[in-house]
Amino acid sequence: MSTGRAGHVARSTHRPHAETADGSPAGAPVRTFLRTADGVSIDARYEPGAGAGDAGDLVFVVAHGFTGDADRPHVRRVAAALARHGAVATFSFRGHGASGGLSTVGDREVLDLAAVVAWVRELGHGRVATVGFSMGGSVVLRHAGLDGGTDAVVSVSAPARWFYRGTAPMRRLHWLVTRPAGRLVGRYGLRTRIHRRRWDPVPVSPVEAVPGIAPTPLLIVHGERDGYFPLDHPRMLAEAAGDHGELWLEPEMGHAENAAPEELLHRIGHWAAGRAG
Repeated sequence: MSTGRAGHVARSTHRPHAETADGSPAGAPVRTFLRTADGVSIDARYEPGAGAGDAGDLVFVVAHGFTGDADRPHVRRVAAALARHGAVATFSFRGHGASGGLSTVGDREVLDLAAVVAWVRELGHGRVATVGFSMGGSVVLRHAGLDGGTDAVVSVSAPARWFYRGTAPMRRLHWLVTRPAGRLVGRYGLRTRIHRRRWDPVPVSPVEAVPGIAPTPLLIVHGERDGYFPLDHPRMLAEAAGDHGELWLEPEMGHAENAAPEELLHRIGHWAAGRAG
């Protein structure tokens, strides 16, 4: 269930800077379903945010972590913070929330992100910054390195390599993904539907994809108190990025969206606004 380069998505008819298809006023939020290159339905929402009157303004595409979705409070908090710096598109990865399909835990999710990036381009945005957390952080790296099409990339709390089991949270996650009982807990306890087949072939890892991101600006953010991935992961990513990447190690931060303070989210928004395009 592996994929290489991300595909394109069928066009959406929604336009945020004009009257939308349902007659809502210009600049209003939009919620729709997108179709990925492999036919999965993805729940996506768009909010104009700051500078929405300019069709060429910046839009952030937020890629949530494993077991998240577009309606989770921690995802909405990230979207609200970034909306001070530009428009925001959030979505639910396959197998999460109202989206269709089954989660492949970072493999074919590249196609989900590609669909949303193509959509916001069609909505008129000239600058697109992808911001991913944990699993979503690995997806934005792989998307930018394999397919491109973005103007800035921010990866927060992402793994550098696959199959890491060096921490207790990651051992629990592997049980959730690989065992039938774990997938039942994922479906009914965490609202996450997980594919039962293992990767074949194994997809390109985040650290392998990173060199292909250049010259697009890249920011890698990681908490020094991250309980999932130790600091060798962000350092590997930064080394692979070379001169075109930046690394922020946050002393008081844990893992992903729930641990990201407001001040950090605004710093990320400011960085992307200054680097994208």
